[in-house]
Parts: sequence; C-alpha cells; structure tokens
Amino acid sequence: MKMRQLRALCLLTLAALASARPKAGPEQKCKSGPVDLVFLIDSSRSVRPHEFETMRKFMIDILSTLDIGLNATRVGVVQYSSQLRNEFSLKTHAKLDAMVKNINEIIPLAQGTMTGLAIKYIMNSAFIAEEGDRPQVPNVAVIVTDGRPQDRVAEVAVEAREKGIEIYAVGVARADMASLRAMASPPYEDHVFLVESFDLIHQFGLQFQDKLCGMDLCLESDHGCEHICESSPGSFHCLCLPGYTLNQDGKTCAAIDLCAQGKHDCEQICVSSPGSFTCDCNKGYQLNDNKKTCSTIDLCAEGKHDCEQICISAPGVFTCDCNEGYTLNGDKKTCTPIDLCAEGKHDCEQICISAPGVFTCDCYKGFKLNKDKKTCTNMDMCNTVEHGCEHQCVNTAGSYYCICPEGQLLQEDGKSCGTCKSANIDLVLLIDGSKSVRPQNFELVKKFVNQVVDSLDVSAHGTRVGLVQYSSRVRTEFPLNMYHTADEIKAAVMKVDYMEKGTMTGLALKHMLENSFSEAEGARPSSRNIPRIGLVFTDGRSQDDITEYAKKAKEAGITMYAVGVGKAVEDELREIASEPQEKHFYYTTDFTAINTIAENLKLNVCPEESQGEIEVKDPCACESLVEFQQATMSSLEQLTQKLSGMTARLEQLENQLLSRK
Repeated sequence: MKMRQLRALCLLTLAALASARPKAGPEQKCKSGPVDLVFLIDSSRSVRPHEFETMRKFMIDILSTLDIGLNATRVGVVQYSSQLRNEFSLKTHAKLDAMVKNINEIIPLAQGTMTGLAIKYIMNSAFIAEEGDRPQVPNVAVIVTDGRPQDRVAEVAVEAREKGIEIYAVGVARADMASLRAMASPPYEDHVFLVESFDLIHQFGLQFQDKLCGMDLCLESDHGCEHICESSPGSFHCLCLPGYTLNQDGKTCAAIDLCAQGKHDCEQICVSSPGSFTCDCNKGYQLNDNKKTCSTIDLCAEGKHDCEQICISAPGVFTCDCNEGYTLNGDKKTCTPIDLCAEGKHDCEQICISAPGVFTCDCYKGFKLNKDKKTCTNMDMCNTVEHGCEHQCVNTAGSYYCICPEGQLLQEDGKSCGTCKSANIDLVLLIDGSKSVRPQNFELVKKFVNQVVDSLDVSAHGTRVGLVQYSSRVRTEFPLNMYHTADEIKAAVMKVDYMEKGTMTGLALKHMLENSFSEAEGARPSSRNIPRIGLVFTDGRSQDDITEYAKKAKEAGITMYAVGVGKAVEDELREIASEPQEKHFYYTTDFTAINTIAENLKLNVCPEESQGEIEVKDPCACESLVEFQQATMSSLEQLTQKLSGMTARLEQLENQLLSRK
C-alpha cells in the first residue's frame, strides 16, 4: 500500500511542478510504473465558472507529466454534483491529446454536492475491468471539492479504501477538513490538501517533490522480493522472514522444514512450521509434559470409544462387548437385546412380554393369569368390570356385550337403551358473512350454529359437522372431518372471524357441493347411505345466481334447509329448500328470534321428537329397528353358543397335542 501511495503522490507532485516550473519534455515524465488514475471533480453550483476553468487546467497540467498509455498510466474523469457524469473511463483514451480535448469539452453540472454517492460510483463502476481497470495495477482516486458533502462519506470511503483504492482529497476554499480526512487514505499528511482558492490548487504538491521521486529502488522499482526488500544507495537486496531461507534466485523464499531435515527430538510425530516444529502422538497415545515423548492412553477410561455398552481397553485400542441379555451386532459396537419371545423360546399360553434375555407372561383382556404364571383362565367380565350396561350384560370369551329389553334399542354408546337410535348425518352449514349482517348479529348467528350443534349426536362415527362462511368469496371454516365432539365444534365456531363484503350465495352452494361434501373433507361415501344435509343461513338477496347449484345439490341427494332473516328473499329461500318447502325453510324478521329456529331444528332425532316448522325426515323407523334388534340378538346368542363349543373343542385338541410331546 505504501508503494502505491508514493507512486500516486509522485504523479500529483510532478503535476504541481509542471505548473510551477518550465514544462517538462518527454524525457522528464514521471516513470512510476502503470497506474489506473480517476479524477473525481466537484462541479456543484458553488464552483464558479472561472474556478472550474482553473480545475480543468489543473487536471491537464497533471496529465502532461504522466506517461499516458494503455500499458502505462490510464486516466478516467468523473464529475459530480447532485448527480454523476462519467466524462471518460480508464479504457476510453490511450493518448494525451484525446484526454485534453475531452476535458476541455466538460460542461459543469452546477447542482448539489453528493460526494459519498460519487465515491461509491467510482468504486463500483469506474475501477472495474469492464471500464479498463487492470488487475495488479494501483488504483488511485483524486477528489477535488470546494464544500461540505451533502451525504455521508466516511463509510463508503472506508469501503473504497478496503478495496485497494488510494484516495487523495484536495479541498479548496470552503472545503471541510473533517470531511477531507474522512475521505482520504492514511497518512493524512500525505493524502489531504487544503488551499485557500482554486488559483492556489497547483501548490499542494511542491512540499513533496524531494521525497516522492527519489531513488529508493525498493519503493519505486519492481524489485521482485517475495518477503522483504532492503534498500541501499543505488541498489537493493532481498531478505526473508524468520523461518524462511532465500532461494538461489535471490528473491523468493522457502520455508525451513526442520522435521524433514531431522532436526527435531519428537518421539512419534513431528509437525513442521517455517523454521520451527511441534510434537504430536499417534492415536491412542498422549503427549507428555516435556512436549516430546508420548504415553499410552486408556481410550475406554477417557471416553474415547463408541461402544454402546462395555468397552474393553488395550494400549491405544479397545474392543466392545455387551451386557447380559444382549448380543453384539455385526458392527462390533452396538448391542441388540435377546428377544426370547420373538425367537419362540418361551412357554406363555397367550401373551409373551420380552425384556433383554428374559420374558414374562400375560393374558388377553377377559382372561387372568394362573398361579403358574404361564397359562390363562377366562374371566366373568360382567361380574369383574364396570360394564355400564343399562339393562343386561352378556359374557363372551374374554369380553361382553349389552342387551336391551324387548321394545327398546341399544344406543350408539353400546350400553344405554331407548325407543329409537339417533340418526347419523353429515351436516354442512353455510352462514352469510356479508356486510349487511353486522358484527353483533354475526355473533348471534354463531350462537345459532352452536344451538344446532347441541341438538346433534356428534362423533367420528355419528354426526359430523362442517362450517362454511361466505360473502364475496367462500371460506371453509372447518370441514366435516376436523372435529369429533360438540365441544370442539362449538369452540371453533366462536373463533370464526366475520368476513363482511358481498352476498354470493350461488358461489357458496357450488363450494358446498364440490368441496364440503367430498370424501376428502370428511363426507362419508354415499354407499353408506349417511344422510347429507345442507343448511343455508342468509340475511339478504344473493348477488349471483343460485338456481343451478341449488338444483344440483338436491339432485345429488343433499337435503337442503334455507333459513332467512331480515331482507332475505322468500323466493330464493324456497328455491334452495328441499321438498316439501314449507318444512325446509324458515324466515324471521329479527336476528334475536333465530334461537327459536335452533330449538325447532332437530336434525338427527327420531321423527316423533321433531317440533315446529323445520323437520328432517329421520331414516330411523323405530318399529323396524326393534324387530331388527331382536332378530340380531337372537342370532348373536346362537353364534356365541357355537363359538363356546368350538373353543372347548380347541382346548381339548391342544391338551392332546401337549400330552403327546
């Protein structure tokens, strides 16, 4: 960096000399080696026309002292104010005359002073290969300004200097010294110049003329020393850093490898570094305090092994073994428990429970383990468990079932009795979330939904409920297969956010038909004959056509209910509702009255329990179900007797086989 700084300063000094003394001839040009030089000149409105002309002449005088050429010194000029203009780049001109002509044609921008922006530009756009910048050639920037920057310069100047750009800051008249120092490369006494006026700008280089273009060959020549160049009058010689030796070429250096030369006293391993070494040990050994000799280490004791259970140590090595009841795997490290149950090495009658190398016996549900801890005996489940049967408990092998008195049916819980089973349905509710509903009424709608849910027998195998909200768009709040209890559904309903906007009832019906009643969203296959019921709740006229998908829904076997409030249109409600229409649609003028609908809307109870205007024909025909239950229970009792006989016969055969062994 120091050599690059001095080279660039030499350029500036000779330029100053050129203006203060008789003009140099070609033989007097500064032969400092290749340099990529960019002038960054301030053309803000504070620079007066005659001052800009002085700056123009200043650049031309400097260029006159340089060895210009594509293989020598390349020059670019960028002027800046509030904006930037690249007057010519490093690759534009190969001759001095062309550069001078281009400089004389520069027109000042006459705006603000964005010096930070200008430094960033030359860093990213001027000193690049595409614009003529050469690798391994010093990058020098000369910034000439007459005022305080209107943007931040310190950070971008640091970044530019870190990229290898050597910056000279020349301030004139009103320039700010703190800003100049923030821009320039260190040391500041060599890179920062402040003169009183543009007329004195050429004097800044005179003070350096003696020391910058002297005969220090280490600083000013391509000496080729790899490490250190030591100068002497009219000559130089190369030296190497400690731990290196100078090669025969007198310039390059080679590391001194004491290990390779045998100049060490390590017992096992020598690790070389230039002119020095350290000792190390082989695997399984550790370096002693003298840093030269090695001692064997116990890898097992130090935890330097990968045995899963037992580590057996030898000097520098180890082997693995397993605990009792385990066997060593093929990797010779991990262990696998010996599973006597899986290997059939047990005498349990029913269930074998394995532990590493041992086992215990157990019995199936409804059986108890005998005193021999191997065989099992059938239990009287009805007398030993809380069976919960409402009427009568019937034992089976290892289990039980409940039955009801004649004229009653066993309910879904398999324990209680009633006159009729609750019907299982797939119910999707479409609720209007349009702007006309209003937030306080939307809360009443959610309570209405939860009243409906309270009347249902909700479970994964019973009634399923899905909820869709619609306005100008349609959103599934939760599908049929998401929740399996009434409490889960009610909690989810109360968390639904009000959508507002329009009323696209037709779009909602389409979504219900194509998505909500799909098996992907939890609707059970139509082959199971589970009733599908859709309930539409709206407070106004639909903004799209409902005819097509209201018809398609009913044709698809969906029983449709239509509930209207306020400005809901009766014709639309009737078009949505299934036949008979008077039993499948309901209307009230006030949201506060919709709770009466929920009280009347019993969708999965026996027909005789239904009330009011809204009714769904329940598939449960009580008389038929009683007959079916009676016939089924009779068949089950016969089947149980046959199974008991077969079980006894199998036990006899098994005992005979055991006695033969």
